[in-house]
This record gives sequence, C-alpha cells and structure tokens, in this order.
Amino acid sequence: MSSLSERLEAARREAQGKHAGEPDPSDPQRPNGPALADRLTQAVATAAAPGSATAAAGPLSQRTAASASAPDNRSAQRRALAGSENDRIEELKISVHAELLKELGPHLYDAEMDQAELDQRVRTVLAEVLSAQDRPLSNSDRARVTQEISDDILGYGPIDPYLRDPEVSEVMVNGYNDVWLEKGGRLTKADAHFADEAHLRRTIDKIVSRIGRRVDESSPMVDARLPDGSRVNAIVPPLSIDGSALTIRKFATDPLTVDDLIAYGSLSPQTADFLDACVRGRLNIIVSGGTGAGKTTTLNVLSSFIPSDERIVTIEDAAELQLHQDHVVRLESRPANIEGKGAVTIRDLVKNSLRMRPDRIVVGEVRDASALDMLQAMNTGHDGSICTLHSNGPRDTLARMETMVLMAGMDLPIRAIREQVASAVDLIVHQSRFKDGSRRITHITEVERMEGDVITLQDVFAFDNTAGFDESGRVLGRLRSTGLRPRFIEKLANSNVAVDPALFRLDRA
Repeated sequence: MSSLSERLEAARREAQGKHAGEPDPSDPQRPNGPALADRLTQAVATAAAPGSATAAAGPLSQRTAASASAPDNRSAQRRALAGSENDRIEELKISVHAELLKELGPHLYDAEMDQAELDQRVRTVLAEVLSAQDRPLSNSDRARVTQEISDDILGYGPIDPYLRDPEVSEVMVNGYNDVWLEKGGRLTKADAHFADEAHLRRTIDKIVSRIGRRVDESSPMVDARLPDGSRVNAIVPPLSIDGSALTIRKFATDPLTVDDLIAYGSLSPQTADFLDACVRGRLNIIVSGGTGAGKTTTLNVLSSFIPSDERIVTIEDAAELQLHQDHVVRLESRPANIEGKGAVTIRDLVKNSLRMRPDRIVVGEVRDASALDMLQAMNTGHDGSICTLHSNGPRDTLARMETMVLMAGMDLPIRAIREQVASAVDLIVHQSRFKDGSRRITHITEVERMEGDVITLQDVFAFDNTAGFDESGRVLGRLRSTGLRPRFIEKLANSNVAVDPALFRLDRA
C-alpha cells in the first residue's frame, strides 16, 4: 500500500501545481493529472470502503487462483502422460519378452550353454525384436527397455541392479511387490517390484535350476547359491502365505580382512594380535553370535591366520569361506533329492574329513548332531579347528553345544558331555549386531575347566559400552582387556607362539 500512497501523493502535488498555473482546459497539452488523481483517490476510497475488499480482490484472487491452478493442471497432465507412457513401455516389455521367449525357448535355461554365448544371442534377438516393433521409441526408452529385459532374461529381473550394487549386503523379497535391502546394517525399502507372482516364481526357478534344485508345492523350501557364491533361500506357497519369499545374502567379492575389521571398530589391533597368536598356537575356537552378526566374516578372518604350510578342510552348507592358503579342500553338504534320498549332512562330511589327514578342520556352522563329531575331532589330535554356531553369549554357546550333542541320540550323561566340551574348546569369540547396524566382537572368552558340574569361563576381552551412543545412535564403546591373563598362555608357548603380556593390561583396549 505504501507504493500506492506514494504515487497518489505525487499525482496530487502535480495536479496542484498545474492548477496554480491555471492552464487552459482546452489545451491539448494539458496533462490529465487531476483525472488521474481523482481516479487514484476513488480507487483508494473504494478499496477502503466496508465490504469492498472482497469485490476489489475478487478479480485479482481469481486471476491468482487461475494462474496458480494452471501449473497444477499442467503437472497433472504431465503425470498423466508419464503414466500412459510407462504403461505403454510396460506393455512393450511384456510383448518383447514373449517374443524373446519364443525365439530362444529352452536355451535360456540350458545350464550347459556358455553364458557369454547366451548373452550375445539374447542381445541380438532383443535388438531384432525391438526393431520390428511398430511403436517408435526414444533412445532413452530403448536403452531402458533393453536393460530391464536383459536383466530379466539374463539376470534376476528387478533385483538384478541391487545384486550388482556393492553397498547392498542382502536382498529380501517378501512378495512380488515388496522388496527390501540391507545397506550398512540397516533395512531400506527398494524402489522395485516384480510384475506378478508368476514373474517372481520364474526368477526363483531360474536360480535353483542352475544348481540342480527345484522348488514347488511338493518341495516348497530350498537353499541354494548363485554362481558368485551368494546364499539364497526361497520359500513358496503354501508355506509362505502371502506369496513367494526370496532372501539373498550377497557373497563378498572382496572379503573383509583383519585391517577392515579394525577400521570398522569390530576389534582392536591388540585383540587382533591376540587372536592371531591363538590361531597360530592351534587353539580350538568357536565363533558364536546371532543371525547376521558377522560370524562367517570373523571366521574368514581367523582362517587367514592359519599358516600356509598346513592342510585345511572346510565344511559348509553353502560355500562362503574364501581362504587364500595354497592347501585347502572345500566340502559342501547336499540336501536330499525329490525322492528323499542322497542327502549328505555336515556330520557326514566331518566324519569323512577325519580320513583326509587334515591339519585344521573349519566348519562353517554347527547346528545339529555334527557337534558331537566336531568335539571328537578336537579331542583326537585335530587341534586348531574352528567353527561357528548361533548363540546369545559365551555361556549360551556351551549350553547349545550340549544340546546339539544330545541330538546325536547318544545316551550320554551331561557331565560327560561337559567334560568333552571343556577339554575340546579353548576359546569362544562372541559377536553381536548392534542397533546402529554395526557388528562388533563383544567377548573373547577362555574356556577353563570343570568345577563340579559347571564349566568355568573367563573373559579375556569384553565390550565396554559405558560410553553409550552418539547423537546419531552409533555405538561408542569398544573392546577392552579385563586384566586377566588366560591359562592357555603356556599351551601357546609350547607351540612356539609368544604373546605380549602388555596385551592384557587394563589400560589398553
């Protein structure tokens, strides 16, 4: 309003000046100042009159609303056009996909066909089919359709980009339109979905058929792995109520080293030196922790401390360990076939490994009666063996070991089992996954001896969380020495492995 009043005042001053000079009203050069002033005065009065604000503002507000609604209408039109374009591209993808299946047929699922040759054939046929379409495509749309169909035919459909993404550690499909990812230890929803349940089932069939497995209503669960070693679990209806579920834990092409674990805060340089000495000193070690706590990664790091002149036999459900020693024999269990025959369990492989002259036996996970055979191996001269199992803490690790030994069906008294455990196991390395997604070693615990009917444990290093969390919710604690020296120091000395006593000082982590 200030600018209007200024213009009004200027017009009045101009009018008064002209009137003082009394120019001829008929003069064609006479400016229309008074008329302008009158009009401005009238406009101001009208605007100030009661009830006139709405009338004066009406046309302006209408113009403002119209101008404001115009972009909305244009954006709505753009969204509608984009939606129709996406629908057209989806229809095109479906038709091209169908044509591609007609052209290539069973070659797409031929396990013996060279992958490079298959890639070349698919891309050639895809280019021909797209060229034959009567609907013109822009270069960007053509590239998008080509990439998505190639992912679907040659890869694993909409989740293929995430399997190539090094930041994604796990892909979880809870249904054809519900895909989740794990990045940095945290879950995020993916902007991807399968076309329908049949599309998801085709992807699952493609994964399991390449390793000779099958999944259907008669065999609705399957564990498999991708060619790169990624672990796959699939479960389909009727066991999975809301549609097929697919979980893929990606295989690290560049496995983490001990330096990486130190950099991430999973352990300290002192504890790394201590664990190095324990492995070289041929202690029997159990790596425990919950699901997704990083047990296999820690097992891989511990295995890297094994001297290269020893024979190592690894036993796993799905081969994940990546050992760089020269003398490694890798064994993998096998499930039963469709007739329920031909299963080879971890226990069978542990028994067989004893006949293979191993210096070290490394078991990916002990989860059943194979615990008894593992204890027998540790107690019969196969020192330096390492395995993992699920548990909530060091004490629970021993309880689970006892339970799994009882699963073997042997009528053994609990005291006898505990004596076997106390004699076989030297060290428990327990790992946890914290709320911030980080994975930390929380206990390095010595298994001492039997006292009465109880196995005594002693924490050598324990996680100190008194520092709490920072403003982002990240854990500030670290692994610290308890100040206690383990009793197996003498055993390490007998293996010509020296341990710096300063590692166990309270003022060092």
